[in-house]
Amino acid sequence: MGYRCEMAKNPNMQEKNYAVWYILPKKCARCKGAVFVTIREELEAREEQWLAPCATRSANTRGREKTIDEDTMRTEFQRDRDRILHSKSFRRLKHKTQCFLSPEGDHYRTRLTHTLEVAQIARTLARSLRLNEDLAEAIALGHDLGHTPFGHMGERVLDRLMHDGFKHREQSLRVVTKLEREGEGLNLTWEVRDGILHHSGAQAPATLEGQCVSRADRIAYLNHDIDDALRAGVLKPADLPREAIRVLGETTGQRINTMVADIVQESADGQGLRMSEAVGDASTALRAFMFERVYMRDWVVNEERKASRMLEMLFSYYMEHPDCMPNDYIERAYTEGMERSVADFVAGMTDRYAMQSFRQLFLPDAFEKE
Repeated sequence: MGYRCEMAKNPNMQEKNYAVWYILPKKCARCKGAVFVTIREELEAREEQWLAPCATRSANTRGREKTIDEDTMRTEFQRDRDRILHSKSFRRLKHKTQCFLSPEGDHYRTRLTHTLEVAQIARTLARSLRLNEDLAEAIALGHDLGHTPFGHMGERVLDRLMHDGFKHREQSLRVVTKLEREGEGLNLTWEVRDGILHHSGAQAPATLEGQCVSRADRIAYLNHDIDDALRAGVLKPADLPREAIRVLGETTGQRINTMVADIVQESADGQGLRMSEAVGDASTALRAFMFERVYMRDWVVNEERKASRMLEMLFSYYMEHPDCMPNDYIERAYTEGMERSVADFVAGMTDRYAMQSFRQLFLPDAFEKE
């Protein structure tokens, strides 16, 4: 990668704005002067030197739907990470269910803490395989932006109510392309959008960094859901399947470390991310155990039935009274249809906003005696 000499392009250029320009210990053959490069260009040069051949370079991105000026300090994937981090949909994740509906304790995971754990694991995988950490982090931070209130139960409700179905991964892509910034979207790079759309489902992400996020998502939710179930008293350590625990480890940290280290060892050839047969089978057995003992238990089903009915009634109400939605959703109903707009509104709700809306719409106000 060649460095750009601004003085060679413009002999009258003054040496200024040192917060933006670095002077590298290198001489330009044309002007014999100092070579000036932006911080972004230096970062891209480091990527070229350090990343594995199979990694995605920021300078080689397939670009954005709308062209924007290059940043002097951040690579394209770093800009995507920042755009997601500062979005309203990212902030709403702190009040959305991960596993347990509306938990009272302070230490249970939410959709936001899940996202942060996925980002940490994805970065570890990417760093160990010499992939692009910034791309992996951007995908991880955006992968669940379209998740509904009340976790996967809310996703199942909207999937049932909508004629074309509903998938949170597709909604996450819709959030970053159409819903954020009053309908303008975040205008992310193709690689980040692809990773968000394919972090789950049958089709794998096109980049290895996206595959890091896909793997990290499974590793994170499986292990932190076990941790939360143990904290809630739903499970005891002795309940966990012994053969799987023998392979993966007794603690959350041991199990995550085993899974991550196994993927790194098995994926060193750059041909895709995979687990060994032993660790993969143990992970599958642990996931099946969680569905049997936690995700599908009667008390969980009963609570989800209440939340499901709540979302159904909200969806029906806004279909009949679209004027009660914010103006941008009303306008979208004219261009994309009422069902699509109502689904966007309901899916974007936090758990507490959904419950608050339900109380306001369907429960009588408490009588207060003077």
